[in-house]
Amino acid sequence: MKAIQSLQEKWKVGAGQFWLIILTFALGGSLSGRLCSFLLKLVFLEKNWAFWLIYPLFLTILWPFSVIFVSFFTGQFTFFKGYLARVGARLLGSGSATDSVAGNYAAPSTASSAPIHIAIFASGAGSNARKIIEHFEKSTAVSTVNGRETKSAAIKVSLIVCNVAGAGVLEIAKEKGIPSLIINKADFNATGYVESLQNADINFIILAGFLWKVPEVLVRAYPKAIINIHPALLPKYGGKGMYGARVHEAVIAAGEKESGITIHWVNENYDEGAIIFQAKCSIDASDTPETLANKIHTLEHAHFAPTIEKLLG
Repeated sequence: MKAIQSLQEKWKVGAGQFWLIILTFALGGSLSGRLCSFLLKLVFLEKNWAFWLIYPLFLTILWPFSVIFVSFFTGQFTFFKGYLARVGARLLGSGSATDSVAGNYAAPSTASSAPIHIAIFASGAGSNARKIIEHFEKSTAVSTVNGRETKSAAIKVSLIVCNVAGAGVLEIAKEKGIPSLIINKADFNATGYVESLQNADINFIILAGFLWKVPEVLVRAYPKAIINIHPALLPKYGGKGMYGARVHEAVIAAGEKESGITIHWVNENYDEGAIIFQAKCSIDASDTPETLANKIHTLEHAHFAPTIEKLLG
Protein backbone atom coordinates (compact mmCIF):
# COMPACT_ATOMS: atom_id res chain seq x y z
CA MET A 1 0.00 0.00 0.00
CA LYS A 2 2.85 2.38 0.77
CA ALA A 3 4.35 1.72 -2.66
CA ILE A 4 1.00 2.47 -4.33
CA GLN A 5 0.56 5.68 -2.32
CA SER A 6 4.12 6.70 -3.13
CA LEU A 7 3.47 6.24 -6.86
CA GLN A 8 0.19 8.16 -6.64
CA GLU A 9 1.99 11.08 -5.02
CA LYS A 10 4.85 10.91 -7.52
CA TRP A 11 2.47 10.91 -10.49
CA LYS A 12 0.05 13.35 -8.78
CA VAL A 13 -3.05 11.26 -9.51
CA GLY A 14 -6.05 9.98 -7.58
CA ALA A 15 -6.82 6.32 -6.91
CA GLY A 16 -9.14 5.86 -9.92
CA GLN A 17 -6.68 7.35 -12.39
CA PHE A 18 -3.79 5.41 -10.81
CA TRP A 19 -5.39 2.06 -11.69
CA LEU A 20 -6.20 3.25 -15.20
CA ILE A 21 -2.52 4.11 -15.63
CA ILE A 22 -1.48 0.67 -14.35
CA LEU A 23 -3.97 -0.94 -16.76
CA THR A 24 -2.52 1.11 -19.62
CA PHE A 25 1.00 -0.02 -18.73
CA ALA A 26 -0.13 -3.67 -18.66
CA LEU A 27 -2.13 -3.58 -21.90
CA GLY A 28 0.53 -1.53 -23.67
CA GLY A 29 3.26 -3.95 -22.62
CA SER A 30 1.21 -6.94 -23.75
CA LEU A 31 0.38 -5.31 -27.08
CA SER A 32 4.01 -4.38 -27.78
CA GLY A 33 5.13 -7.96 -26.98
CA ARG A 34 2.57 -9.48 -29.35
CA LEU A 35 3.37 -6.99 -32.12
CA CYS A 36 7.07 -7.59 -31.71
CA SER A 37 6.69 -11.38 -31.99
CA PHE A 38 4.32 -11.09 -34.96
CA LEU A 39 6.56 -8.73 -36.95
CA LEU A 40 9.76 -10.63 -36.26
CA LYS A 41 8.16 -13.92 -37.33
CA LEU A 42 7.67 -12.34 -40.75
CA VAL A 43 11.45 -12.05 -41.02
CA PHE A 44 12.72 -15.04 -39.04
CA LEU A 45 11.48 -18.54 -39.78
CA GLU A 46 12.58 -19.73 -36.35
CA LYS A 47 13.51 -18.18 -33.02
CA ASN A 48 17.27 -18.41 -33.37
CA TRP A 49 19.98 -16.32 -31.74
CA ALA A 50 19.42 -13.41 -34.16
CA PHE A 51 15.71 -13.35 -33.26
CA TRP A 52 16.44 -13.06 -29.55
CA LEU A 53 19.17 -10.48 -30.20
CA ILE A 54 16.81 -8.17 -32.09
CA TYR A 55 13.70 -8.88 -30.00
CA PRO A 56 14.49 -6.63 -26.95
CA LEU A 57 15.61 -3.74 -29.16
CA PHE A 58 12.49 -3.96 -31.31
CA LEU A 59 10.30 -4.32 -28.21
CA THR A 60 11.82 -1.15 -26.72
CA ILE A 61 10.98 0.75 -29.90
CA LEU A 62 7.40 -0.56 -30.09
CA TRP A 63 6.52 -0.14 -26.39
CA PRO A 64 5.96 3.66 -26.27
CA PHE A 65 3.79 3.55 -29.41
CA SER A 66 1.74 0.70 -27.97
CA VAL A 67 1.24 2.48 -24.65
CA ILE A 68 0.20 5.72 -26.35
CA PHE A 69 -2.26 3.77 -28.52
CA VAL A 70 -3.83 2.06 -25.49
CA SER A 71 -3.93 5.36 -23.56
CA PHE A 72 -6.49 6.74 -26.03
CA PHE A 73 -8.94 4.05 -24.92
CA THR A 74 -8.22 4.33 -21.18
CA GLY A 75 -8.41 8.13 -21.22
CA GLN A 76 -4.80 8.54 -20.08
CA PHE A 77 -3.23 10.05 -23.20
CA THR A 78 -2.30 13.34 -21.45
CA PHE A 79 -0.54 11.50 -18.63
CA PHE A 80 1.46 9.21 -20.93
CA LYS A 81 2.35 12.03 -23.31
CA GLY A 82 4.00 13.83 -20.37
CA TYR A 83 5.42 10.62 -18.87
CA LEU A 84 7.11 9.50 -22.08
CA ALA A 85 8.43 13.01 -22.70
CA ARG A 86 10.06 13.02 -19.25
CA VAL A 87 11.53 9.53 -19.77
CA GLY A 88 12.89 10.56 -23.15
CA ALA A 89 14.42 13.74 -21.71
CA ARG A 90 16.19 11.75 -18.98
CA LEU A 91 17.52 9.20 -21.48
CA LEU A 92 18.82 11.96 -23.71
CA GLY A 93 20.27 13.86 -20.76
CA SER A 94 18.27 17.01 -21.52
CA GLY A 95 16.09 17.03 -18.45
CA SER A 96 16.73 17.01 -14.74
CA ALA A 97 14.98 17.92 -11.51
CA THR A 98 16.26 20.29 -8.91
CA ASP A 99 14.99 20.72 -5.38
CA SER A 100 14.34 24.27 -4.29
CA VAL A 101 15.81 25.31 -0.97
CA ALA A 102 12.46 26.73 0.10
CA GLY A 103 10.52 23.50 0.09
CA ASN A 104 11.82 20.72 -2.17
CA TYR A 105 9.52 21.40 -5.12
CA ALA A 106 11.00 19.36 -7.97
CA ALA A 107 10.80 21.79 -10.87
CA PRO A 108 11.38 20.74 -14.48
CA SER A 109 14.72 22.00 -15.74
CA THR A 110 14.52 25.40 -17.41
CA ALA A 111 17.01 24.00 -19.94
CA SER A 112 14.02 22.16 -21.41
CA SER A 113 11.81 24.03 -23.86
CA ALA A 114 8.66 23.01 -21.95
CA PRO A 115 7.54 25.64 -19.44
CA ILE A 116 6.29 24.98 -15.92
CA HIS A 117 2.52 25.37 -16.19
CA ILE A 118 0.84 26.98 -13.19
CA ALA A 119 -2.80 27.47 -12.26
CA ILE A 120 -3.98 30.43 -10.20
CA PHE A 121 -6.99 29.87 -7.94
CA ALA A 122 -8.78 33.13 -7.04
CA SER A 123 -12.21 34.22 -5.81
CA GLY A 124 -12.21 37.98 -6.31
CA ALA A 125 -10.85 40.90 -8.29
CA GLY A 126 -7.54 39.18 -9.01
CA SER A 127 -5.00 41.94 -8.35
CA ASN A 128 -2.43 39.37 -7.22
CA ALA A 129 -3.26 37.14 -10.17
CA ARG A 130 -2.62 40.03 -12.57
CA LYS A 131 0.78 40.79 -11.00
CA ILE A 132 1.78 37.12 -11.23
CA ILE A 133 0.63 36.81 -14.85
CA GLU A 134 2.47 39.96 -15.91
CA HIS A 135 5.60 38.94 -14.01
CA PHE A 136 5.81 35.63 -15.86
CA GLU A 137 4.94 37.13 -19.22
CA LYS A 138 8.49 38.49 -19.03
CA SER A 139 9.98 35.21 -17.81
CA THR A 140 11.96 33.25 -20.40
CA ALA A 141 14.24 30.25 -20.49
CA VAL A 142 17.12 29.80 -22.94
CA SER A 143 17.70 26.35 -24.45
CA THR A 144 20.14 25.14 -27.10
CA VAL A 145 18.85 22.96 -29.93
CA ASN A 146 21.20 21.86 -32.72
CA GLY A 147 23.67 24.52 -31.65
CA ARG A 148 21.08 27.33 -31.75
CA GLU A 149 19.82 29.22 -28.73
CA THR A 150 16.06 29.61 -28.44
CA LYS A 151 13.94 31.43 -25.86
CA SER A 152 10.64 30.25 -24.45
CA ALA A 153 8.45 30.84 -21.42
CA ALA A 154 10.09 29.28 -18.37
CA ILE A 155 7.00 29.57 -16.18
CA LYS A 156 3.57 30.09 -17.66
CA VAL A 157 0.19 30.86 -16.11
CA SER A 158 -1.89 28.36 -18.07
CA LEU A 159 -5.19 28.30 -16.18
CA ILE A 160 -7.32 30.53 -13.94
CA VAL A 161 -9.60 28.64 -11.56
CA CYS A 162 -12.43 30.59 -9.93
CA ASN A 163 -15.34 29.71 -7.66
CA VAL A 164 -17.33 32.93 -8.25
CA ALA A 165 -19.04 33.51 -11.59
CA GLY A 166 -18.48 37.10 -12.68
CA ALA A 167 -15.40 37.64 -10.48
CA GLY A 168 -12.91 40.21 -11.70
CA VAL A 169 -10.16 37.62 -12.08
CA LEU A 170 -12.15 36.02 -14.93
CA GLU A 171 -12.00 39.30 -16.84
CA ILE A 172 -8.23 39.33 -16.35
CA ALA A 173 -8.05 35.79 -17.72
CA LYS A 174 -10.08 36.85 -20.76
CA GLU A 175 -7.91 39.93 -21.29
CA LYS A 176 -4.71 37.87 -21.12
CA GLY A 177 -6.03 35.02 -23.24
CA ILE A 178 -5.72 32.48 -20.42
CA PRO A 179 -8.24 29.60 -20.17
CA SER A 180 -10.47 29.71 -17.10
CA LEU A 181 -12.34 27.09 -15.13
CA ILE A 182 -15.36 27.92 -12.96
CA ILE A 183 -15.81 25.34 -10.20
CA ASN A 184 -18.57 24.36 -7.81
CA LYS A 185 -18.05 23.34 -4.20
CA ALA A 186 -19.55 19.85 -4.34
CA ASP A 187 -17.33 18.72 -7.22
CA PHE A 188 -14.33 20.53 -5.78
CA ASN A 189 -14.60 18.71 -2.47
CA ALA A 190 -15.23 15.38 -4.18
CA THR A 191 -12.64 15.42 -6.96
CA GLY A 192 -10.51 18.54 -6.51
CA TYR A 193 -10.88 18.92 -10.31
CA VAL A 194 -7.62 16.95 -10.46
CA GLU A 195 -8.38 15.51 -13.89
CA SER A 196 -9.12 18.96 -15.34
CA LEU A 197 -5.84 20.30 -13.94
CA GLN A 198 -3.87 17.37 -15.33
CA ASN A 199 -5.53 17.70 -18.72
CA ALA A 200 -4.24 21.29 -18.73
CA ASP A 201 -0.73 19.98 -17.88
CA ILE A 202 -0.68 21.96 -14.62
CA ASN A 203 2.49 21.42 -12.57
CA PHE A 204 1.98 23.93 -9.77
CA ILE A 205 -0.96 25.68 -8.08
CA ILE A 206 -1.08 29.22 -6.65
CA LEU A 207 -3.87 30.30 -4.30
CA ALA A 208 -4.24 34.07 -4.66
CA GLY A 209 -7.27 35.21 -2.71
CA PHE A 210 -9.03 31.86 -3.00
CA LEU A 211 -11.55 31.46 -0.17
CA TRP A 212 -12.33 27.75 -0.15
CA LYS A 213 -10.44 25.12 1.81
CA VAL A 214 -8.40 22.88 -0.50
CA PRO A 215 -9.66 19.27 -0.29
CA GLU A 216 -7.36 16.39 0.59
CA VAL A 217 -7.75 14.84 -2.86
CA LEU A 218 -6.12 17.90 -4.45
CA VAL A 219 -3.38 18.16 -1.81
CA ARG A 220 -2.50 14.48 -2.41
CA ALA A 221 -2.49 14.96 -6.18
CA TYR A 222 -0.14 17.98 -5.91
CA PRO A 223 2.13 17.33 -2.90
CA LYS A 224 4.55 20.22 -2.27
CA ALA A 225 3.09 21.94 -5.33
CA ILE A 226 0.37 24.21 -3.88
CA ILE A 227 1.10 27.51 -2.15
CA ASN A 228 -1.05 30.24 -0.63
CA ILE A 229 -0.58 33.85 0.41
CA HIS A 230 -2.15 35.02 3.68
CA PRO A 231 -2.53 38.72 4.66
CA ALA A 232 -1.03 38.37 8.15
CA LEU A 233 2.00 36.97 9.92
CA LEU A 234 1.08 33.35 10.51
CA PRO A 235 0.61 31.46 12.73
CA LYS A 236 -1.32 34.47 14.12
CA TYR A 237 -4.63 35.52 12.56
CA GLY A 238 -5.07 32.47 10.37
CA GLY A 239 -7.64 29.72 10.15
CA LYS A 240 -11.23 29.34 9.00
CA GLY A 241 -12.99 32.62 8.34
CA MET A 242 -9.81 34.69 8.54
CA TYR A 243 -9.55 36.40 5.19
CA GLY A 244 -9.61 39.91 3.73
CA ALA A 245 -10.86 42.71 5.97
CA ARG A 246 -11.57 40.28 8.82
CA VAL A 247 -7.84 39.70 9.24
CA HIS A 248 -6.97 43.40 9.28
CA GLU A 249 -9.77 44.18 11.72
CA ALA A 250 -8.54 41.47 14.10
CA VAL A 251 -4.91 42.63 13.86
CA ILE A 252 -5.80 46.27 14.66
CA ALA A 253 -8.25 45.30 17.41
CA ALA A 254 -5.48 43.29 19.08
CA GLY A 255 -3.21 46.34 19.16
CA GLU A 256 -0.47 44.76 17.05
CA LYS A 257 2.42 47.01 16.06
CA GLU A 258 3.15 45.19 12.83
CA SER A 259 1.49 42.91 10.29
CA GLY A 260 2.54 41.49 6.95
CA ILE A 261 2.17 38.64 4.51
CA THR A 262 2.91 34.93 4.73
CA ILE A 263 3.50 32.69 1.73
CA HIS A 264 3.16 29.06 2.78
CA TRP A 265 2.67 25.52 1.53
CA VAL A 266 -0.91 24.27 1.53
CA ASN A 267 -1.99 21.19 3.45
CA GLU A 268 -5.41 19.83 4.45
CA ASN A 269 -5.92 22.52 7.13
CA TYR A 270 -6.48 26.27 6.84
CA ASP A 271 -3.21 28.26 6.94
CA GLU A 272 -1.20 25.51 8.67
CA GLY A 273 1.30 24.58 5.93
CA ALA A 274 5.02 25.24 6.36
CA ILE A 275 6.01 28.89 5.96
CA ILE A 276 8.04 29.76 2.87
CA PHE A 277 8.37 33.55 3.14
CA GLN A 278 7.18 36.47 5.27
CA ALA A 279 7.40 40.23 4.86
CA LYS A 280 6.37 42.81 7.47
CA CYS A 281 4.95 46.32 7.64
CA SER A 282 4.41 48.60 10.62
CA ILE A 283 0.98 49.54 11.92
CA ASP A 284 0.51 53.20 12.81
CA ALA A 285 -1.94 54.48 15.42
CA SER A 286 -3.95 56.09 12.62
CA ASP A 287 -4.24 52.92 10.54
CA THR A 288 -7.66 51.50 9.73
CA PRO A 289 -8.43 48.09 8.22
CA GLU A 290 -8.58 49.82 4.83
CA THR A 291 -5.18 51.55 5.12
CA LEU A 292 -3.61 48.38 6.51
CA ALA A 293 -5.08 46.44 3.58
CA ASN A 294 -3.32 48.85 1.21
CA LYS A 295 0.01 48.22 2.94
CA ILE A 296 -0.55 44.46 2.73
CA HIS A 297 -1.43 44.67 -0.97
CA THR A 298 1.82 46.51 -1.61
CA LEU A 299 3.76 43.69 0.06
CA GLU A 300 1.81 41.04 -1.85
CA HIS A 301 2.43 42.68 -5.21
CA ALA A 302 6.12 43.16 -4.44
CA HIS A 303 6.92 39.68 -3.13
CA PHE A 304 4.45 37.04 -4.31
CA ALA A 305 5.57 36.57 -7.93
CA PRO A 306 9.34 36.75 -7.17
CA THR A 307 8.89 34.14 -4.42
CA ILE A 308 7.06 31.85 -6.83
CA GLU A 309 9.88 32.29 -9.34
CA LYS A 310 12.49 31.36 -6.73
CA LEU A 311 10.53 28.23 -5.80
CA LEU A 312 10.22 27.09 -9.38
CA GLY A 313 13.62 28.23 -10.62
